[in-house]
Amino acid sequence: MKRAFVYGMSVEGENFTDRVKETKRLKLDFENAINVILISPRRIGKSSIVKKVKSEITNPNIKVVFMDIYDCRNEYDFYNRFASVVIKETATKTNQVIDNIKRFLVRLTPKIAFSPEPMSEISISLGITPQNYQPEEILQLPELIAKEQGIHLIICIDEFQQIGEFEDSITVQKRLRGIWQHQQNVSYCLFGSKKHLMTKLFQNRKMPFYQFGEMMYLEKIPTADWITYICSRFESQDKHISEELARRICETVENHSSYVQQLAWNVLAETNKETTEEDFENGVQALLAQCSGLFEQHIQGLTAYQMNYIRAICNGIHTDFGSKAILEEYNLGTKSNISRIKTALLDRELIEITKDGVFLEDPVFKLWLKRL
Repeated sequence: MKRAFVYGMSVEGENFTDRVKETKRLKLDFENAINVILISPRRIGKSSIVKKVKSEITNPNIKVVFMDIYDCRNEYDFYNRFASVVIKETATKTNQVIDNIKRFLVRLTPKIAFSPEPMSEISISLGITPQNYQPEEILQLPELIAKEQGIHLIICIDEFQQIGEFEDSITVQKRLRGIWQHQQNVSYCLFGSKKHLMTKLFQNRKMPFYQFGEMMYLEKIPTADWITYICSRFESQDKHISEELARRICETVENHSSYVQQLAWNVLAETNKETTEEDFENGVQALLAQCSGLFEQHIQGLTAYQMNYIRAICNGIHTDFGSKAILEEYNLGTKSNISRIKTALLDRELIEITKDGVFLEDPVFKLWLKRL
């Protein structure tokens, strides 16, 4: 079934909007074995663009492997996910999965559940532990397979910032970097949804992954491209929205990809044939209602100072929080308190820091706060 607008998941096909320049560059990097680090705010489309480029690679000598490590809580969780996905995605049939395990992971007795369905249905539980395999052996697995198959592997790892949450994370990062940087038949695309953690991992000179590859920043899709997309999707449903209202959808959520799709869907659901001002406002109210539970969780446990800091941002204050006038107007405490407030809100992923100052990371959260 065709969906007019898709949000809350990576998008493909006709639901993928614009990103022509970024797609072209990422594909070029993949085809030339360049390591890439994708950084952007959450739900801007990192996973979608990686999957799109994966689908466009036609060179039979290049294989793209995609994995998500969001639920990996420690080093060996990661090794098990890493090895099982590499084994599965570099095999073309069920028997090859088993053969690869026997060939490259000889000390394991894995549990494999499969059916006559496509390869994606195969479930592998390898049971890698410190007692049966050293990390370096697992990290070399893609290189060994790539050499044997005469291909180049591109390993794409989503939610890579989880590595930074592991116990003794710096040692783990050094281990990964130390192995991966010397591989000749494998390159890596690393990305994640927590911008400030990804930035810390890859832009801090003291961190092991500093300058590991090309840094690619995904900017927000321009309004003009969104307008064309929104209007066309309405037309596909035999409905019509004016370019002005399509523009306001974008502006309301500050061109945030997932929210543009969600608000556009809400407005479409309210529209009979021709979108009205009332349809638009009802769509906005629906969006706020859909997000209110999450936003209430955001503000639970915040101190009065932290809430006051957020209110200042909502009112257009993005710099000079330590000035006497702003400290007094928003009751932020002492000047030395600002750094503690900022750190706490960064850790909770409520704010982002750019060259232009401090902003709320979530544009709909800001809209929700202003309408309280």
